[in-house]
Amino acid sequence: MTVRIDRDEFVVTITIDRERKLNALDYPTIDALLASLDRVEADDSVRAVVLTGAGQRAFSAGADIPSLAGSIAGGPERALREIVRRGHTLTRRIEEFPKPVIVAVNGLAYGGGCEITEAAPLAIAAEHATFAKPEISLGFPPPFGGSQRLPRHVGRKRALEMILTGDPVAASRAEQTGLVNAVVPAAELMDAAWHLARRIIRHAPTAVAACPRAVTRGVDLPIDEGLAFEAACFAATVPTEGVRTGLRRFLDRTTEVR
Repeated sequence: MTVRIDRDEFVVTITIDRERKLNALDYPTIDALLASLDRVEADDSVRAVVLTGAGQRAFSAGADIPSLAGSIAGGPERALREIVRRGHTLTRRIEEFPKPVIVAVNGLAYGGGCEITEAAPLAIAAEHATFAKPEISLGFPPPFGGSQRLPRHVGRKRALEMILTGDPVAASRAEQTGLVNAVVPAAELMDAAWHLARRIIRHAPTAVAACPRAVTRGVDLPIDEGLAFEAACFAATVPTEGVRTGLRRFLDRTTEVR
């Protein structure tokens, strides 16, 4: 088993469990992550996901190189099918997941591990975590969406410096540039991720799903199209129980104050 699922009330923790391989992403592991996300999405009682890696050394050191090398040896079509399509499917799934995904970066986040962090709506890093885009040392650009998402997080020039040099970036720098939300001591990482999850799931699930959808889809649209999409997300929540409950709670509070 390369992926482990644990549950604490309404929050599920998905752990990439290949510690001796620095939680590298071979094809069975990527497929297991996708299957785990399908399982979590189908469970209405689960409200949020924390995604992390086993051990203290790595969240994920990226793609499993022997698997990747075999696909590349098969030529462009096989490489696109087995590497790029699979990687894009995983990162897009995380990016568009209808329940909030918080990545808890417990060490190295290189290559695909960095790209998962970029795709997730939220991320918290341990102080010793580092981030890198080492694909260039293998002769190709990031294949899991990193050339597109990283510039949207940290800006074009900072992203190109990481992509073109392959040099690692410290957690503190990742926080400064917006790649992660916060940096905490390693011993506090999971508690911080769970605490963030619980702060989110206090709110109606329909609203929690609509907010990241509006931001993720809207951020790359012209402002008028983005506003139209925001309006559609708002309209979809209007008839829900979450809105009725939220308004009733607010109005009751207002009446009590009077």
